[in-house]
Amino acid sequence: MNKKGKNGIDIAAEIRRVVGMEAEALSRLKASVDSSCEKAVRWMLECRGKIVLTGVGKSGLVAQKVAATLSSTGTPALYLPCSEAAHGSLGVVSRLDIVLALGKSGESDELNLLLPSIRSIGARIIAVTAEPKSTLGRHADLVLRTPVEDEACPLNLAPTCSTTAALALGDALAVALMKLRDFKSEHFALVHPAGRLGRRLRLKVADVMRSGEDNPVVRLDDTVRHMLLELTRFRAGAVSVVDGRGRFRGLVTDFDLRMAMQKGADVLASSIRRIMNPKPTTVSPGVSVQKAIEVMKDRKNPFNVLPVVDRGIAVGMLQIHDLRARGL
Repeated sequence: MNKKGKNGIDIAAEIRRVVGMEAEALSRLKASVDSSCEKAVRWMLECRGKIVLTGVGKSGLVAQKVAATLSSTGTPALYLPCSEAAHGSLGVVSRLDIVLALGKSGESDELNLLLPSIRSIGARIIAVTAEPKSTLGRHADLVLRTPVEDEACPLNLAPTCSTTAALALGDALAVALMKLRDFKSEHFALVHPAGRLGRRLRLKVADVMRSGEDNPVVRLDDTVRHMLLELTRFRAGAVSVVDGRGRFRGLVTDFDLRMAMQKGADVLASSIRRIMNPKPTTVSPGVSVQKAIEVMKDRKNPFNVLPVVDRGIAVGMLQIHDLRARGL
């Protein structure tokens, strides 16, 4: 049953209409990608300065987001509001920079006021606009066209399809640059030190694992009773099994014990060798926490513990609850 709002409007149908129009705008944008886009990426890659994003209104908001995406993925960039630029902040632009100016119509007075000064400074101008023949387009060294004619707004006024297209194009430029720069997860971690993802990438397993006296380990020739006591004492949900030389031989988890009991086995009468998993997934201490978490989740039934093995020796245990307690 359709839910209708004020004036009898079918709300779900209206949402579908808007999403459909924006999807069509992205399809037209995809079809319009040409050598100008390739040239823009090359210019930005070879830029010896920074990328300065600017725009007015909703285009300014998109410019701000694209600047943040560029700077966080290896391309130095900043957002410069037109109003601030017109009152002295244009001084941050140098002849080594590229100015990426966003404007659907290309006729915003606040933006176009800046163009002669930017050209005098010597910075290149790349325009992102639906109107290549506009004032913005004529002043630019390169134009990236966003082929949007109609907005999803019923008045064809509020930026909707046009901002979606500009944002998608900005993301595409950033990702292309990211790949060309061979920007890897360790680079991402350097510029994201505060967030959870940044800490996961920056920290190594050795930094967060249970080690030393906190590492749950039993010997292969220990009794099952002793193993159960160690499982309870460490509260890790598992214990690593080692031989007399400390070499890792297997893992026993709470799950392994439950499965053994379900099969009718007399657990206390069994040997650790019969209960343990002799070939569990392990991780090395030098791996990033992010990679270790991906390993723990990369299966149909994710596991909560991961033995840490270094050159055959059981050196630690990674426990998902420990990671959560640390906000990782």
